[in-house]
Amino acid sequence: MRALVWHGTQDIRCDTVPDPEIEHERDAIIKVTACAICGSDLHLYDHFMPGMKSGDIMGHETMGEVVEVGKGINGALKKGERIVIPFTIICGECDQCKRGFYSVCERSNRNKHIASKAFGHTTAGLFGYTHLTGGYAGGQAEYLRVPFADKTHIKVPDSLTDEQVLFLSDILPTGWQAAVQCDIEPTDTVAIWGAGPVGQMAIRSAILLGAKQVVCIDRVPERLDMARAGGAITINFAEESVISRLNELTGGKGPEKCIDSVGMEAHASATIDSMYDRAKQAMMLESDRPHVLREMIYVCRPAGTLSVPGVYGGLIDKVPFGALMNKGLTLRTGQTHVNRWTDDLVRLIDEGKIDPSFVITHRVGLEDGPEMYRTFRDKKDGCIKVMIRP
Repeated sequence: MRALVWHGTQDIRCDTVPDPEIEHERDAIIKVTACAICGSDLHLYDHFMPGMKSGDIMGHETMGEVVEVGKGINGALKKGERIVIPFTIICGECDQCKRGFYSVCERSNRNKHIASKAFGHTTAGLFGYTHLTGGYAGGQAEYLRVPFADKTHIKVPDSLTDEQVLFLSDILPTGWQAAVQCDIEPTDTVAIWGAGPVGQMAIRSAILLGAKQVVCIDRVPERLDMARAGGAITINFAEESVISRLNELTGGKGPEKCIDSVGMEAHASATIDSMYDRAKQAMMLESDRPHVLREMIYVCRPAGTLSVPGVYGGLIDKVPFGALMNKGLTLRTGQTHVNRWTDDLVRLIDEGKIDPSFVITHRVGLEDGPEMYRTFRDKKDGCIKVMIRP
């Protein structure tokens, strides 16, 4: 089969690789009908995340048709069924899965000894996302092996198109969880840093959950246009002060809820802390650039909530923890517990209350994938989200 394969920093190729096979009785094989490039994939593309090996298949936003099932599936899936694959691999049986904390499943990371050393305790296995999270082949391919497939799937109605449901795999539940973690009240201003795909989903989720006003901070015109179309007030941080504008919009009190949809690769316009981060990163003294996290802590209203769906990979520096503590801020983070939210989200899509396909700007085949990684990373050609049809 063909697949997008990691060969090193900024080196993604469309290669011919062996077809996946059933390896365990709870496995299934799907024929991929649609997949996508995620902002998290760019962390691998630029090699900011550790644990990649040459030959790893990329991708964790995938859906398709079941073509083979292991004998342990026991009727949970049948050949011909159309399913979305969550990026989190879940057993459905451990203590964390029973509590709905699927992204920290205790059993699905087959490299849990490595994760335990890095994080203190293992987290879930993830598709196409480094050997820290299991080293599983990703779904930017013609076929995908799905471990624990009796639990790691989302069945979708035939009435909904691939474009409507593909993003149930990651960015829609990620944006939704980011907003849910804020415990939004009708009087709240929710400020969202980053108008990429996750930020766009967080905007619409915060509005659906009843926020008084939603403010989105970015600097890319096409992303800001899309944010405004979704109901957000926008701030272009390259042209105006984020702090001054947020104070203006909140009567000087600051937003009650703040969402970091950027994570480890934050950019800023020639700020001192941004230059500091880049220097430390170049000297390998810091892995992530936490400009957004610092700014959120500073601007958030006392007793407010910070929600961080943006991915961080390692070490950060100069975080004003004293301000966070003294202001009584609540910090909530984590990879997404995808299956916890999907029943509600499928219903919202089916009822027409949200159509996640709005975010797609580019539709390509696998052979165009390597070039689209560069286009997406560099924000060229108005690229916000790439959908791939293998």
